[in-house]
Amino acid sequence: MLELILIITAALLVVAVAVVGLVTTRRGKTPRQAPTAGVPDIVTPPETAPETAPETVPETVEEPAAPVLERPEGTASRLVRLRQRLAGSQGGLGRGLLALLSRDRLDEDDWESIEDLLLTADVGVAPTQELVERLRTRLRVDGAGVDPRTALREELVALVDPDMDRRLQVTGADGAPGVVLVVGVNGAGKTTTVGKIARILVAEDRTVVLGAADTFRAAAVDQLATWGERVGVEVVRGPEGGDPASVAFEAVKSGVDRGVDTVLVDTAGRLQNKQGLMDELGKVKRVVQKQVPVTEVLLVLDATTGQNGLIQARVFSEVVDVTGIVLTKLDGSAKGGIVVQVQRELGVPVKLVGLGEGPDDLAPFSAEAFVDALLG
Repeated sequence: MLELILIITAALLVVAVAVVGLVTTRRGKTPRQAPTAGVPDIVTPPETAPETAPETVPETVEEPAAPVLERPEGTASRLVRLRQRLAGSQGGLGRGLLALLSRDRLDEDDWESIEDLLLTADVGVAPTQELVERLRTRLRVDGAGVDPRTALREELVALVDPDMDRRLQVTGADGAPGVVLVVGVNGAGKTTTVGKIARILVAEDRTVVLGAADTFRAAAVDQLATWGERVGVEVVRGPEGGDPASVAFEAVKSGVDRGVDTVLVDTAGRLQNKQGLMDELGKVKRVVQKQVPVTEVLLVLDATTGQNGLIQARVFSEVVDVTGIVLTKLDGSAKGGIVVQVQRELGVPVKLVGLGEGPDDLAPFSAEAFVDALLG
């Protein structure tokens, strides 16, 4: 019995020592906190000093320079150059006529030579015969008392007809803009003439809108846009190959909305012998007139084309009722007589003449200045 008690006591001592050792070990370790259910572990990165952003230097954006607008030449100086340039190219006709008329006696051969000179200058058969007949009568009646130069000048001025109204109708009624249609075949200088007319109007302090209705030639549209940019004039344009009448309509609408003085419309200038194309030109005029009346229809003719120019004049006049002629390239050869022929043919005046390739080489036509230039 005593032995059993001793064994039990020894076993209890061993268990007690083991428990004490275990508790001591546990106390030496850091307790671990149990994770909270449903919350993911969050790993916080070590804190670092914030980087300093590099200093941003603002870019200097240069404003595009405003385009420098050109100041076109005034009308007075254009007329001076008209006389000078025509005298240089046309003076041979006047000198030839005066040399013959200044002879003491004129026989039939002399009068035939005078007729030949006038016909070569494209004066036309009927006007030439009229002029020669009047000169023969004056010289026969007045005899030696007449000055050949004075007689020739007076008869030529009468032939060119100084009484025709050569003013450009560039303003409309009741505050509406004037609408100027510019027509003619390609190659006559039509688009260039539109740009030059715009410069004349700007020089007179008029406000202008340009309509690029020659939509079948991209080059013509771009060319007209350049003319407009140079003098600060708005250009209304449409898609390449688009409806010319639509572009003309929008140009006039823009002019009406802005209250400008004049709308200049450059029309298609393809071959005049295709009826469909001429009908198209008539359509342009009809569409424009739904808004405001057309105040001027200018036909551009190349002064060097002679009879071809007259054929063009007839056809265009039938379609759009031409009110005035612009003769280009008049300084290029001694063909100034076309002025007389085309006026007789259409019954409308030459209003402008082109003197050269410069931007201001277009001038109002004056019968007296023209004849003086012919006589040199």
